[in-house]
Amino acid sequence: MVRRLRLGMAQINTTVGDFAGNAGKIQDTIARAGAQGVDLLTFPELAICGYPPEDLLFKPHFIEENIASLNRIVQYSAGREMVIVLGFVDAKDDLYNAAAIIHNGKLAGVYHKMFLPNYGVFDEMRYFRAGDEIPVYSLDGVGIGVNICEDIWYEAGPSTMQANAGAEIIVNINASPFYYGKSKQRERMLATRATDSVVIVAYNNLVGGQDELVFDGNSLVLDEKGQVLARGKQFEEDLIVTDLDIEAVFRTRLHDPRWRRETVLEELKPEVVKIVVADSIAKTAKPPLPPREVEEKGFPGEVYDALVLGTRDYVQKNRFKKVVIGLSGGVDSSLVTTIAVDALDKDNVMVVAMPSQYSTPGSLADAEQLAQNLGIKMLVIPIEKTFRAYQDMLADVFKGKPVDVTEENIQARIRGNILMALSNKFGWLVLNTGNKSEMATGFTTLYGDLAGGFAVIKDVPKTMEYKLAEYRNQIAGYALIPSTVLTKAPSPELSPGQKTTDVLPPYPKLDPMLVAYVEEDRSIEQIIEMGCAEDIVKKMAKMVDRSEYKRRQSPPGIKITARAFGRDRRLPITNAFREW
Repeated sequence: MVRRLRLGMAQINTTVGDFAGNAGKIQDTIARAGAQGVDLLTFPELAICGYPPEDLLFKPHFIEENIASLNRIVQYSAGREMVIVLGFVDAKDDLYNAAAIIHNGKLAGVYHKMFLPNYGVFDEMRYFRAGDEIPVYSLDGVGIGVNICEDIWYEAGPSTMQANAGAEIIVNINASPFYYGKSKQRERMLATRATDSVVIVAYNNLVGGQDELVFDGNSLVLDEKGQVLARGKQFEEDLIVTDLDIEAVFRTRLHDPRWRRETVLEELKPEVVKIVVADSIAKTAKPPLPPREVEEKGFPGEVYDALVLGTRDYVQKNRFKKVVIGLSGGVDSSLVTTIAVDALDKDNVMVVAMPSQYSTPGSLADAEQLAQNLGIKMLVIPIEKTFRAYQDMLADVFKGKPVDVTEENIQARIRGNILMALSNKFGWLVLNTGNKSEMATGFTTLYGDLAGGFAVIKDVPKTMEYKLAEYRNQIAGYALIPSTVLTKAPSPELSPGQKTTDVLPPYPKLDPMLVAYVEEDRSIEQIIEMGCAEDIVKKMAKMVDRSEYKRRQSPPGIKITARAFGRDRRLPITNAFREW
């Protein structure tokens, strides 16, 4: 008899602390999966409470609500033959990042995550204790190993031990944040786990935005040969249903003795526990599955989609209806505006042009053209009179001092004030338009263009912006973002004839240096060896180091690179260490 199991992976978008909303999605998915004859249904890491809950885990009532929600879902499962794997917070002698194994109204088992990530954006050792048991569950004679996210990244980890103890399927539930390029690395690792242990791997990832983080979904099922059987959609909720050929695992193992080797976790050496969840499953005919056609996007499409999803979820999950953006006619504000319209629809996006005596006619024309192309309303609020009022007010105090960056910053702060006034009056969320290159070097005005509630492109280098804008124009089939926006020299337009290159090196030279210094922690000497001029490298490093206090006061923004400011890169503001 051919052994088969119908697997369902629920790639859902949860909200931290929304127990009712999350439980509703879980129950709806259980019902949908049941109608498709699913035998084994999985959900993402901490699906009940949302990920990451951070210091909400210190609140006793939060933990209680999480357990109560789990119990309601266990009760909801009564009368259903499928086995459900669901992420939650377990509270025994301590807190554990856990997976509940549920069957027919009963909690059949609980797995505690063993490898707690404590790097980059992760801080799980602050909240959880590591597990010390490795269970293998039996469903109709099929061995199933359940583990969580980081656990599968270790070669001699729980997955390998579970496979050696008889698991033919490894279920790994995840909340794995996105950054561009990560999905390929992840898929290679999962294929290695599948082939090394001759096991089917079901990798169920979260989807959605949570503050600075975006989860891309892109869940995967790989067979015992490392081939992709099914793939979840990127940046969308999805229910991935596929039939697993368990007999193929057995046949492959007969010809590959590697899986029989003994492996242990060197530090913990835990015992593998075998638990029978269900002796049998219903043998009724299952409805046929429609073919799945899922497009896997690479760069720049996946980055653009991440920015759209991160913006939409931040705005909507924080219960805002509309956003407002200062639209200058430059590439920064043009890209943010386009992303906002794609995320929230044109009726929910307002833009404001705030020209001064230094604004060029072309910039205002570009802003008007973009607004027209997107079908959004643009307010025009000139700042020249207000700027003159500031100059008159400060004339006596500034007497004898030359005009300098102070006057430039006053203009930026006037614009920030206007945007915040509109936000207060109408309840619109201000979207900041600063990019990573500006955030890195401090080429931004505190309480001016740094103001806002959410920084959409905070982790997007300037040179990447142009690629994203060109990508969006390709989708549109015309210059949705006007071509003049992408060809003119960048300028803040705060003084006569001003160009960004008056202060910064050209972005094609600057951005690789910033990657080396900020993301890779290379020394000044190493960056000079890359072929960069010593004086420019030292100037760049000085600007980055001196701007930490600004970044600490900037709005949260979407992480799309391997190392973003904020959660990833944490440096003290007050420090005397200098490389320059």
